[in-house]
Amino acid sequence: MDFIIEAVVKAIKDLYQTDIAAKDINLQETRKEFEGQVTLVTFPYTKFSRKGPEHTGGEIGEYLQANVPEISAFNVIKGFLNISFADSFWLGKLNDEILQDDFAVAKPNGKKVMVEYSSPNTNKPLHLGHIRNNLLGFSVAQILDAAGYDVVKTNLVNDRGIHICKSMLAWKEFGEGETPESSGLKGDHLAGKYYVWFDKAYKQQILELVEEGQTEEEAKKNAPLIKEAQAMLQRWEAGDEETINLWKTMNGWVYAGFEETYKSLGVTFDKFYYESNTYLLGKDNIDEGLAKGVFFKKEDGSVWIDLTEDGLDQKLVLRADGTSVYITQDIGTAQLKYDDYQMDESIYVVGNEQDYHFKVLFLILQKLGKEWARGLYHLSYGMVDLPSGKMKSREGTVVDADDLMADMFKTAAETTEAMGKVDAFSDEDKNKLYRTIGMGALKYFLLKVDPKKRLLFDPNESVDFQGNTGPFIQYTHARIKSVLSKANYSPQTSATDVAVLGGVERDLIVLLSKFPETIAEAATGHSPALVANYVYELAKLYNKFYHESPIMQAESESLKQFRLQLSAASAKVISKGMGLLGIDVPERM
Repeated sequence: MDFIIEAVVKAIKDLYQTDIAAKDINLQETRKEFEGQVTLVTFPYTKFSRKGPEHTGGEIGEYLQANVPEISAFNVIKGFLNISFADSFWLGKLNDEILQDDFAVAKPNGKKVMVEYSSPNTNKPLHLGHIRNNLLGFSVAQILDAAGYDVVKTNLVNDRGIHICKSMLAWKEFGEGETPESSGLKGDHLAGKYYVWFDKAYKQQILELVEEGQTEEEAKKNAPLIKEAQAMLQRWEAGDEETINLWKTMNGWVYAGFEETYKSLGVTFDKFYYESNTYLLGKDNIDEGLAKGVFFKKEDGSVWIDLTEDGLDQKLVLRADGTSVYITQDIGTAQLKYDDYQMDESIYVVGNEQDYHFKVLFLILQKLGKEWARGLYHLSYGMVDLPSGKMKSREGTVVDADDLMADMFKTAAETTEAMGKVDAFSDEDKNKLYRTIGMGALKYFLLKVDPKKRLLFDPNESVDFQGNTGPFIQYTHARIKSVLSKANYSPQTSATDVAVLGGVERDLIVLLSKFPETIAEAATGHSPALVANYVYELAKLYNKFYHESPIMQAESESLKQFRLQLSAASAKVISKGMGLLGIDVPERM
């Protein structure tokens, strides 16, 4: 809307003999209850006009309507000048932008951004929390790419440590050579099974030691299983061949299982980092920080940083025995990632329980003088809850990702079949459709909510074909495709000439024209929710257009073709918008 800003600057000069800067012009989107598309706040200009805000708005509005051909009308509500654009302006938008192949395709902006998400542990399968993490990270990466960034999608796999040794030890003690092939379990589920077995056996040993007279804390430290797990970790760190081979075998099972889950979720990665390769990183940074006086050493030899002046506390960065803590590793890994890619921004998609950790990490890196640390961003998201009794977890504590997706496919099948619209589909097409609808329902429900908010996921509500849901939007897309197919529509890059736009037609073009700015805003805010709710509003408005503006029974052939073009443009934007969320839209439903 630069031309409006230029026109307002000229209006102020001509009407009030005053020069103002373009940056001082405050334009807003007109509120839905008023006529117009753009609103100018007139209060700042009363000091030049020496008149009230309404009178000032009227004068500026008359000037703009007389001097700017694109402006067809205006109205003033108190101190707000609401401006309406001519139909020719909106038809120009449709012709020159929306119908073009490069609509909403941003040019490369020369900036590189890394998005790190998933970060699973190799001792258990992915769960509901991981689903939100993966979908959020992947969608943010898609949106940033669409906004012109060079995006690198990374996954830091937590593949070592005491929790991994617990699964390994339990398999060694109780597994009797069981494999994914012999058990019929996915590899990640098999590892998770032994992690649970370890926990049960460990708790039993604790109870037995408490009964023998030890305190619970003593029993936790002295239980034979935990001592053996710690010894196994030491053997792993020492490079013991037998331990390393078992670790490689079980991790191999888990990676194969993860890959199946990632494929079902529709998420991908460009680069994997592994904690087993990065856990020793960071010690050089600690030495660097000690030399600079950023860190200090206590009498026992441990190294700390004092962040009390920054409103935080003292933080351990190296143990007295010289071993790393998590923050040490994260400092080194951050440096490694920057050395690999020299990105302008690095986004960590991690739940909000880690908010403090990332405040500390980013602050330490800045104090170490890492200029690139100012480009680090923690995309903190809320947890996902389920209605009580809706689903069961394999372990009784978390909802398994594979189980949840299977349940979504089943729910989608039951809901779709109850509508009686798939009788003509082959079994193969039905199953493909149920998967598309089920995953669309799951992804949309989790992504339509602002990432920072905790959310309650109701599987049945998510598959509803009415309301703000994935299936409603998917059904709208299929409806448009059906209309275009029946009309034998051929894509065109210029709009059919029409004399006057109907109200809903104009509204549809206005909303379509906002798609590029929605992508840009979602990229800046790291929020797929903005795209999700935009696409929902578009689907809702298209359905209003469909019911109010006959297409096949239009009054003239030119009007029919115009409405088909609007339909095709709507389908294109819906498809691309849902694609940014990682959601497929079917051609028919």
